[in-house]
Amino acid sequence: MRQRDLVDLLLLAMLWGGSFLFMRIAAPDFGPVAMVETRVAVAALVLFAIVLRQGGTRELGVNWRALTVVGAFNSAIPFTLFGYAILSISAGFGAILNATSPLFGAVLAYVWLRERLPWLRVVGLMVGFAGVALLVWGKPSSQVSGDGWAIAAALCGGLSYGIAPNFIRRNLSRVPPLVIAAGSQIAAALLLLPIAVVLWPQHNPSAGAWAAAIVLGIASTGLAYILYFRLIRNIGPTRAIAVTFLVPAFGMLWGALFLGETVTASMLAGCAVILFGTALATGVIGARAAPAAG
Repeated sequence: MRQRDLVDLLLLAMLWGGSFLFMRIAAPDFGPVAMVETRVAVAALVLFAIVLRQGGTRELGVNWRALTVVGAFNSAIPFTLFGYAILSISAGFGAILNATSPLFGAVLAYVWLRERLPWLRVVGLMVGFAGVALLVWGKPSSQVSGDGWAIAAALCGGLSYGIAPNFIRRNLSRVPPLVIAAGSQIAAALLLLPIAVVLWPQHNPSAGAWAAAIVLGIASTGLAYILYFRLIRNIGPTRAIAVTFLVPAFGMLWGALFLGETVTASMLAGCAVILFGTALATGVIGARAAPAAG
């Protein structure tokens, strides 16, 4: 891996790990739906400007139906579910639960796309979901009660993230990744707009909440998508998924540094088990190397 790719990988993990910090700051003032609407609208503006500059607007129009589905399952639904969850659980805990998305993706790829699932990957799935059970057993929340629904919402968010890449592989494999990113954010913003209007907070959110929501849209969504798709182009999707293993670390780090959150032993143990299972289930560990050409 080139030094530039390694920098991109670390920066992406920092930004996606930081998204849980920004949600913890913005969600109490905005509420989940209004916060996510602000996030995806800002990201849509950033990404659409880039697509417009590169002349990819025709692809947006041709593929709007499929992009709407991606916008729902890769942004509108999981962002809102995690936004709700983060009201009750810590940023670090949310980042760890987010790491379950490749596990759900592997299961759905087997069921939906009939993708081969070797025994080692099955073991990985079992280990990964055992890690979820270990993590939930400790239930480290930021409130005395109410974290059960929050954990369920976050896991459903991970499931939604698992649906999106399989749908993309089946329906948008020939569409440029940047077009998918921009189109999905535009679709997510339009889908959530009527709900956000109804649920918009009666009191104007604080300046800090506004700043967190805007940075969430520009950095942790718009810029993060650009970095992610550049990594896929430069090092391939299998190696790019390594970012999954770094996001929880940064999520816990930012939460501890800026919010004073506690990182518990059960969080570290559950995180380690989930990530080990994910590495097995996605083939990062144990995959046979392809024979050399020639």
